[in-house]
Amino acid sequence: MPESPVILVTGASSGIGAATALLFGQRGYRVVIAARRLDRLQALAEEIRAGGGHALPVAADLTQETDIQNLVQTSLEHLGQIDILVNNAGFGRCNWLEDMDPQKEIVAQLQINLLALILMTQAVLPHMIERRSGHIINMGSMASWVATPTYSIYAASKFALRGFSEALRREVGIYNVKVSAIYPGGVATEFGEHLGYQRKTGFTTPKGLRLTPEGVAETVWKVAQHPKRGVMIPGIMRLSAWMNFFLPGLVDRTLENRFTKPERLG
Repeated sequence: MPESPVILVTGASSGIGAATALLFGQRGYRVVIAARRLDRLQALAEEIRAGGGHALPVAADLTQETDIQNLVQTSLEHLGQIDILVNNAGFGRCNWLEDMDPQKEIVAQLQINLLALILMTQAVLPHMIERRSGHIINMGSMASWVATPTYSIYAASKFALRGFSEALRREVGIYNVKVSAIYPGGVATEFGEHLGYQRKTGFTTPKGLRLTPEGVAETVWKVAQHPKRGVMIPGIMRLSAWMNFFLPGLVDRTLENRFTKPERLG
C-alpha cells in the first residue's frame, strides 16, 4: 500500500500555516511544519498526532539558505518525498515609505515574502521534476493585485510573488509540476497585530469580509485537490481587482480622499 502524500508548510507556527498543517494532517497527509518558533511547532505536531496524523516539525529561519537546504533535506530523509510545498511564510510592516526602517521593514519584508519563497521553491523543484510530480502553492494576498497606501513594500513583494508564480507555472508544467497562488483578503491572524502603523481613520477590512485561517486552509485544500492557477478569496474581491485594472483613476481618487488625505493631513 503506497504511503500517504507529504505536504511541507512554511510559516506553520501560527495563522494560515498552522491551520493548513492541521487540516491536511487530519485528512491523511504526512505534514512537515517549518518556522522559527520550535516550541509552537512541537505543540502543533502533538495536536496533529493526537488526531491520528503524522507531523515532522523542523525549525528553520528562511532568511538563511543553509536552513532552507536543511529543511528540504530533512523532509526527504525522513519522509522520502515532498508532494506539495505551501510557501506561506511572510509578514507585513505598513508605513509611509519615507518612515520605514531600511533593514527591518524594507529588506526584511522582501527577504521573507519573496526571496525565501523563491529559494524554498528552488530547493524543492529538482525533487519534484525528477519524480514528474508535485505542486507548489504560493500564499499571496489581494495586495498582489491592488496596492494601497502604507503597503508599498508588502505589495511589491506580493506583486512579485504573482509574477514569479506565473512564470514558474510555465516553466515546470511540462514535468507535471503544478503551480498555484492563493490571494486572500484580510485574515484574522497575528499578521494584523504586527503591521506597525496605527491608522487615524481606523480604515481596515470590513468584518464581514474578514477571513479565518481555517477558511483559507480549506481553500488550500481545494486547490491541492483540484489545482488552479490562482484563487482570490473571498470571491467578491475579484471586483476590487477588476476596478483597479479598468478604473485606476477612480481607485486612486477614492483612496486619496478616504485614506491618504485624512491620514497624512488630518
